[in-house]
Amino acid sequence: MKFAKRMDYLKASEIRELLKLAEKPEVISFAGGLPAPELFPTEELVKVSEAVLRESGRQALQYGPTDGFTPLREKIAKRMEKFGFKTAVENILITSGSQQGLDFSARVFLNEGDIVICESPSYLGAINAFKASMPEFVEIATDAEGMIMEDLEEVLKTRENVKMIYVIPDFQNPSGKTWSIERRKRLIELANEYDLPIIEDNPYGDLRFEGEIPPSLKAFDTEGRVIFLGTFSKTFCPGMRIGWVIADAPILQKYNFIKQGADLQSSTIAQREMDKFLEMYDLDAHIENLIKVYRSRRDVMMEAIKEHFPSNVSYTYPEGGLFTWVVLPENISARDVMPKALEQNVAFVPGGSFFPNGGHENTFRLNYSNMPEDKIKEGIARLGKVLKEMM
Repeated sequence: MKFAKRMDYLKASEIRELLKLAEKPEVISFAGGLPAPELFPTEELVKVSEAVLRESGRQALQYGPTDGFTPLREKIAKRMEKFGFKTAVENILITSGSQQGLDFSARVFLNEGDIVICESPSYLGAINAFKASMPEFVEIATDAEGMIMEDLEEVLKTRENVKMIYVIPDFQNPSGKTWSIERRKRLIELANEYDLPIIEDNPYGDLRFEGEIPPSLKAFDTEGRVIFLGTFSKTFCPGMRIGWVIADAPILQKYNFIKQGADLQSSTIAQREMDKFLEMYDLDAHIENLIKVYRSRRDVMMEAIKEHFPSNVSYTYPEGGLFTWVVLPENISARDVMPKALEQNVAFVPGGSFFPNGGHENTFRLNYSNMPEDKIKEGIARLGKVLKEMM
């Protein structure tokens, strides 16, 4: 058979392959970006599901509009105020998780050979979604305040055919870093100057452990350039597959056209169940409980790393979200560490896959949200022993 050229650019997600290994009950997995399943509101959802089916079962099981269930979109619009901006319901499209929003972004903006600018490192799921459009990736280095704007400006000055900028300003996946306000404002200025759209991916913004939630990029958007991607996957339940795209009307219309061709609509019943949960229960109270648990797990992981990892290993201290990022000495490859860690029943994600142009094999990502504290302590101790043996 002759396949489409784009298939040459696609391969199995390394994270998905690792998750198969991590399903073994004896494995302490820091690999996936998984929420804690014991915190899912299962009992509440039993009542929610029954209420939806009893009150509007026929509508919930029927086709719905492509742009989504209007009452849910209204509630999402209200929730966006905590990120510093207001939006109309008409500017929201419900998607099957924010991953679908990433896929649609590539379809809306990218032709073969176009340039995507992203952070270095960047989210593996976005890289894979964009690759289907066969673009060129230009990575911009980051520091503790986010993407380095001088490096970005130099690229914009010297490279043609840049089509979009993709960023995760809050608790970035995989690094855990959060952008400063100054960097956010400067990115908007550069996007305005060079006439570029920005894809702002915000799956973790609610999960802040310290301080106030900073304004999103969308809050500084003066020309309708920011396409905001949100999701309930990390703050509620990923199995619901409820995400959204927020954009100005001319842009969102194109996303809507793409969705009509992709799946007609997101699940009607899942949208109505999400909406009913928001009516019957306090999602912010649920998120506060998540923050309490995840903050404690982060602290346990940070202390364990400090105690057990070699002193020449560096790591980030995230202010929220799900991940920390580990940098080994340059002569040590995380891909070589991984099989030895798996022998000790510990899993993580090697960092090289988060760099679309390769390299940086001396890095890896650790997730702290999914494992209980005793397993975090034990897993990091085992991993620290492996690292010391290899060095």
